[in-house]
Amino acid sequence: MKATTLLAVAVCMFALEQRASAQAVPNPTVSGPIAQNAAPGDPSHDYTFLTPAEDLSDYGYVQEEFFIEGTANRYDTPAGQTGTVSSSGHPYRTRIVVRRPSSARRFNGTVLLEWQNVTAGYDIDAHWGPSWQHIVDRGYAWVGVSAQRVGLHGATAAAGADPNAPPPANNGLIAWSPTRYGTLDVTASGTITDDSLCYDVFSQAAQAIRAPQGVNPLGRLRPERIFAVGASQSAGRLSIYHNSIHPLHNVVDAYYLLVGGAGLRTDLTVKVFQYLSETDVSRGPSRRMPDSEVFRSWEVAGSAHSSYYSDVYRSPLVKRDFGTDPWPADCMLPPYSRVRGYHVINAQYDLLVRWVRDGEAPPAAPKIEFVEGAEMPTIARDELGIALGGIRLPEIDAPTALNTGVNSGATFCTLYGTYQPFEGARLRELYPTHRAYVRAVRASALDNVEAGYIQRGAAWQMIWDAVRADVPPTAAEPPVPETPAEPAPTPAPSP
Repeated sequence: MKATTLLAVAVCMFALEQRASAQAVPNPTVSGPIAQNAAPGDPSHDYTFLTPAEDLSDYGYVQEEFFIEGTANRYDTPAGQTGTVSSSGHPYRTRIVVRRPSSARRFNGTVLLEWQNVTAGYDIDAHWGPSWQHIVDRGYAWVGVSAQRVGLHGATAAAGADPNAPPPANNGLIAWSPTRYGTLDVTASGTITDDSLCYDVFSQAAQAIRAPQGVNPLGRLRPERIFAVGASQSAGRLSIYHNSIHPLHNVVDAYYLLVGGAGLRTDLTVKVFQYLSETDVSRGPSRRMPDSEVFRSWEVAGSAHSSYYSDVYRSPLVKRDFGTDPWPADCMLPPYSRVRGYHVINAQYDLLVRWVRDGEAPPAAPKIEFVEGAEMPTIARDELGIALGGIRLPEIDAPTALNTGVNSGATFCTLYGTYQPFEGARLRELYPTHRAYVRAVRASALDNVEAGYIQRGAAWQMIWDAVRADVPPTAAEPPVPETPAEPAPTPAPSP
């Protein structure tokens, strides 16, 4: 029997085992799509939270929101081990948001099932934001799941806080729109507040997508594979889910962990792809997990945990839906690395499809380097301050600024990295001519394409941006005086 036939048989057998195990996951009751009774930004808030600013119909996509409800188990989840049910029968009702091709012909068969991140006190579409254009171009379906208490019910006040003080800002979807979301609950009527229902909630959302009974959240689409995706805190939750719940439910086909995830057990066969920014590895190489036949991790030099491009996408939506700017970026260094890590993320989605569908593993990638013998973990840097090692995009290989994953200061500044543009003199030193700069960008972009870290369309965009950039500056910068000039004397009034 040919090797390709053996591989196909193995894949089919695994799929059958997976589907049989998935039958143990009950189907939730699905309601919807929930009517969008107001335009985004309307004070009534009777619309889907964080509805994209783009009209998705222009891209052949629809957005629909559904409520799912059922009863969930609580689980004991010992580190790195299969979980056990500790109690059952806890009622819940939550929501899922679906963004999908309107035509089955445009659907590529893959659902990105995102565990919504709640670190900011509300659900964040962390995967959708920087990658939405790639998602719609390639025909993915994206489904966001509100699995955790904070996303719906909001954060609780800190211990010792004034009980008469107003609740924390951005305090969950129920407070944001009691009209739309007031019936949702993932605490079993307030009796369970430790998020222990979240794992069953996520599994049942996946089951509603994979084997719908009654309302089909995907309409006429039929998924071939479901990827569990999550960013940061949600990637950590998915790490627990992978270790303790996946062996029980087997309801997803792979995992994609963005800027997070750790401590995965090594005896499971499900594929896992991870993206780590420079911020994420800065605590030291001991947090890394080694690559294997079922695990790949890529590290992107100069990129930050929370990217500039995510902020550009999300900030207008947060301001629209909350009426206030997002958290202030009062940081020690100018915030937000401009390294375009989303191009790497987009390539990873497609490579994960190939890995699951065809068995073709993604390439390995170099790791960010650390100073040997340093007392504390210290990233090795060149004379410009740029990290050594890792995947090196043109912003790093042909730099016009110092981009790092390091910052400090108020709120979430430690996650933003920094962006400090070089002065004209430094740019002229690095690139005597504009042609030299374009050549450097082109070489880096095409090297990354050849290595498999970005796709050709991303490379041409980078090259075109370099062609249009004013590097080195064409206008000479005015000399900076060594000391401030004295103000001109005020003329005396005419007699």
